[in-house]
Amino acid sequence: MEIKYAVNYIKNTFHPLAAPDTLTIHDGQMVLVKTEKGEEALKVFHVNSKIAKIWEESKRKPETLHISRVLSQRDMQALDDIKKEEAESFFKCRALIRQHRLNMNLVQCRITFDKRKITFYYTAPERVDFRALLKDLTQTFTRVRIDLRHIGVRDETSLLEGVGICGKPFCCSSFLRKFAAINVKLARDQGMPIAPGKISGACGRLLCCLTYEYPNYIEAAKDMPPVGSPVMTNDGLGKVCQLNFLSGRISVKMEDGKTKEFNKSDIEMVDAEVNVEIDDVPVINTYTDDTNIDLKQLEDDRNSSTGNV
Repeated sequence: MEIKYAVNYIKNTFHPLAAPDTLTIHDGQMVLVKTEKGEEALKVFHVNSKIAKIWEESKRKPETLHISRVLSQRDMQALDDIKKEEAESFFKCRALIRQHRLNMNLVQCRITFDKRKITFYYTAPERVDFRALLKDLTQTFTRVRIDLRHIGVRDETSLLEGVGICGKPFCCSSFLRKFAAINVKLARDQGMPIAPGKISGACGRLLCCLTYEYPNYIEAAKDMPPVGSPVMTNDGLGKVCQLNFLSGRISVKMEDGKTKEFNKSDIEMVDAEVNVEIDDVPVINTYTDDTNIDLKQLEDDRNSSTGNV
């Protein structure tokens, strides 16, 4: 079957759309789609022929969703009412959470178009006993299936969406599907300033993009002398005090105390005693943030992503 249209589902995942031949749909229309959570109102996108070909040949093609019908004007009004009901339900649930003094943060509320299921997404640092809360929720929201779904802080960010420090939408809410394990070493090896505000995202964890260029830095580092190693330059002996992997430039502190930059092709490692101290030379990856934040918190991937979205 030729893929012509797709819908954008949770976490910006596009799914091919299966529609009857008798049904005419257009790009940008709102349609009712059958999902594992129930009937959902989603926007239709026309699929580029090249993307369609990749999907057809891929063994990991996104799940095909089946369309029920195109939304009418009355359906669109019902959808607006559901959005308002989601907002009201969110605040009702949050009030009950505070009443029961539970250590959980409510993130989002979603109601299926058929109003058969209401899902509350929340984050929590530890396991939560919400049996009493669930009892109150069933009394508050009658004749509807209630789903309390625990998600991680990375999942929370991907669900709420936003713009990163690069000025582009979050990777986790656009194209990223799986979260890789990230540690501060990736930032140090790339010469980044080790400050939470520089290397962490809105989720409070290390930036996912730290992994993107890391292999290039490792490849570039193969031809670079280690910091502190003695080298011979055109201006004499010195010690390496700073590396710039992208430009291929190396800062060397000379025996007279001055710091000079050289191309990596213009220096040579030597086995010699060089009377140079490099501790006082500013290095770009020193931690200078005034806030007293444990960097281990940025690496903590426990429950940062649960896959429950």
